[in-house]
Amino acid sequence: MARDGLAEHRIARRANAVVLLDKGWSCARVAGALLLDDDTVRDWFQAYESGGLDALSRFGHEGSSCRLTLEQQAALQNWITVRLPRSTRTIGAWLEKNHGFNYSRPGLIALLHRLGFDYRKPHKMPRGLNDVRQQAFIASYEKLLNTMAADEAVVFVDAVHPTHQVRAAGCWAPKDTAIAVEQTTGRQKSEHSWCHQS
Repeated sequence: MARDGLAEHRIARRANAVVLLDKGWSCARVAGALLLDDDTVRDWFQAYESGGLDALSRFGHEGSSCRLTLEQQAALQNWITVRLPRSTRTIGAWLEKNHGFNYSRPGLIALLHRLGFDYRKPHKMPRGLNDVRQQAFIASYEKLLNTMAADEAVVFVDAVHPTHQVRAAGCWAPKDTAIAVEQTTGRQKSEHSWCHQS
């Protein structure tokens, strides 16, 4: 609690350290009184000597303010949510074209995270998913298993065909929004075929 606190209190501690040094205290004595180490006190004094009160008031992690207005940020959020762009390059080109801003890749990634987006792959969703038909298939399959004789077996077969399904690629999307892509197929029937063999 003595070391942390509001920015105003932290700046006041730094100012107190400089005042005590000006009164002739050693760095070690100031550090002991303020529960610090000698190097911290020396760094504060050097910052004050080189940059005055402004330098003493900076903590080195404030970051720069966003260059986009609130309206521009809202437009960017809306565009990304609708388009789900695959790359930062695409987003950067949109920003430059529509608002005249040219972001570096790290700067753009930091902006996207700050606006509530992350980069991830969508979940694959079977094409033509039908809950009623799925439940009917499960019921008939379980009925078959429960009525089979000891010398009977169920064999699953599936046609061999070239791969033609959608391959999910990563994209920028809102962090709390689930995204999915529907699989494509050239076959008329998407369920597994099965036969009863005795």
